[in-house]
Amino acid sequence: MPKSDARHPRLFVDVPLSAGIGIALDRDQTNYLGNVLRLTAGDMVLVFNGRQGEWEAVLAGRKRPDRADIVRQTRPQDRLAHIDYVFAPLKHARLDYMVQKAVEMGAGSLRPVTTRFTQTARVNIERMRANVVEAAEQCGILSLAEVHEPLPLVRWMGQRDADDLLVFCDEEAPYRDPMEALISAGAVASRINVLIGPEGGFADDEREALLKQPKVVRLSLGPRILRADTAAVSALALVQTALGDWRKA
Repeated sequence: MPKSDARHPRLFVDVPLSAGIGIALDRDQTNYLGNVLRLTAGDMVLVFNGRQGEWEAVLAGRKRPDRADIVRQTRPQDRLAHIDYVFAPLKHARLDYMVQKAVEMGAGSLRPVTTRFTQTARVNIERMRANVVEAAEQCGILSLAEVHEPLPLVRWMGQRDADDLLVFCDEEAPYRDPMEALISAGAVASRINVLIGPEGGFADDEREALLKQPKVVRLSLGPRILRADTAAVSALALVQTALGDWRKA
């Protein structure tokens, strides 16, 4: 697949894309392009909708760019890895950071779950989706990770697919080589659930229930205790290296 062009701004537009059509830009996009980036009519941007690849477009408008005229496709649509990132929500900026990094690391879906020691029970789903779009725009990503409504951990365990590999990141797990643990456990996994708990850790009954799940690998993330947002990046990097799209040409 052609590499992403980092020299031109990228915009997510939730409309069908094809050569020769014009797309009306919303107020935020117009403000960003005209007032922040100082772009004018005739400048080029890249647009994508998460379904039909990436397209080159030329800005149009009198005072500020308010339309993008599609010229040609620059990259075809791809598919995200079958990785569900399952996590206990954090507060505000740290949740924003974690969502953005999960998207950058190639997670295909984001699933908040509430646990006994979750820091916050309220999750702003629309803010999460906005962070998904922003990360995709900035990092050349074509497919948008799906954002799910929060569920209690017990309910999520009851409805997850028994054929999925559950990578249970547990601070109390005995330390062993995480790459070896993942490769041996996930040789036949087609879909992976990566679970990161709250900074207070899992309750004993939650841990017991998780360890009884089918196809579970209990993973240590090293000899140090990590913050939840740091653990997210570490775990997803390990999974992508051992089982995901980092190991594929």
